[in-house]
Amino acid sequence: MSRFSLFGKFMIQEGERDTMVEILLEAAESMKNLDECEIYLVNISESEPNAVYVYEVWSDENAHQASLTLESTQTLIKRAKQIITGMERISTLKTRGGKGISSDFKNR
Repeated sequence: MSRFSLFGKFMIQEGERDTMVEILLEAAESMKNLDECEIYLVNISESEPNAVYVYEVWSDENAHQASLTLESTQTLIKRAKQIITGMERISTLKTRGGKGISSDFKNR
């Protein structure tokens, strides 16, 4: 069974990238309590000072959608909305395995 993976890009107001990174790292910390979230990585590109990328791997798409309704997630979204100028879903993927995925991957 494949996992649901998402690669997204947030475009941020000039000078606010570090703030967005902090917010997303708080989100990553809160995801540690969710077994359904396998990977939540926050990334920046030196060539794009007003962008932050997030790569996520979930047990399935429903688990990802459910995470967006959590109170902690909603609080972070409200904070982030003030500095986001755009969002792009670069790709959704079906993760087949590899380093970083739980050992019981094939059992799900």
